[in-house]
Amino acid sequence: MTPGGVLTTLVSFNGANGSHPLAGLVQGTDGNFYGTTAYGGTNGNYGTVFQTTPAGTLTTLVSFSGINGSYPTAGLVQGTNGSFYGTTLLGGANDGGTVFQMTPAGALTTLVSFNGANGIEPFTALVQGTNGNFYGTTLSDNASGAGTVFQMTPAGALTTLLHFNGTTTGDSPTGLVQGTNGNFYGTTFSGGAGGAGAVFKMTPAGGLTMLALFNGASGVNPMAAPVQGSDGNFYGTTSAGGAGGGGTMFKMTPGGALTTLVSFNGTDGNSPQAPVVQGSDGNFYGTTEYGGVNGLGTVFQVTPAGVLTTLVSF
Repeated sequence: MTPGGVLTTLVSFNGANGSHPLAGLVQGTDGNFYGTTAYGGTNGNYGTVFQTTPAGTLTTLVSFSGINGSYPTAGLVQGTNGSFYGTTLLGGANDGGTVFQMTPAGALTTLVSFNGANGIEPFTALVQGTNGNFYGTTLSDNASGAGTVFQMTPAGALTTLLHFNGTTTGDSPTGLVQGTNGNFYGTTFSGGAGGAGAVFKMTPAGGLTMLALFNGASGVNPMAAPVQGSDGNFYGTTSAGGAGGGGTMFKMTPGGALTTLVSFNGTDGNSPQAPVVQGSDGNFYGTTEYGGVNGLGTVFQVTPAGVLTTLVSF
């Protein structure tokens, strides 16, 4: 899609080559794009990892089988060693989800099988920290059921840094981003004092600070980590709530001061669930799952000041 909103369909999934791509793509150092589908594939509908050229030529690299993971709902990250790292929501030795490593040619290694004590259901993408280790979240665990934040070495050694408790620290963390100050910032889908989700800060060692609590008017249920803008502030979305009831886009200072930039109302989009990305023009771009003039979702642009333009209605 061009910045002006001209849409070109590059790939249509058919089940055998994948189904339900829920996460964004990452461009590899070879210029190709890599991503996941939560379902489909040739081994029982457990999901895939794929590569596509910029022109849209698709190659299925991995079809999950259950024992090596199932239902990858998150995107990939390419490590500094050239391999791709990702997660599956379920599957693995304990059916609690996995972390995997994959070469650009598609050779898969399962690094972690979650077992409850160290978390269950990793839903969002990993982030590689400046120290070389990977950081990620799980939606649940066997302690409080409210999820974890973990650190993993490139070889797969896992350390659980945080167990959320559902009330004061939130419930079901939905991704991380490392700020320019070295700390990690993330969201919880629910929990916190008002139960509507929160934004938190975590040191690389696991020290937690709750920064902002959503309250309905400011949004409900963020489903993706915020991104840090070129101005140093963090920008993100909530999948529901806001004045229009269709979710919000927010700005937050590193200290936790929250400003609602956009309240979606259905006509201009409904239920933004993925992270936004800042373009080279300084504006932010994102998607909504529903809404738009056809009710089937949108692609939107938002200026740092909060001016919304709907670029595509699916």
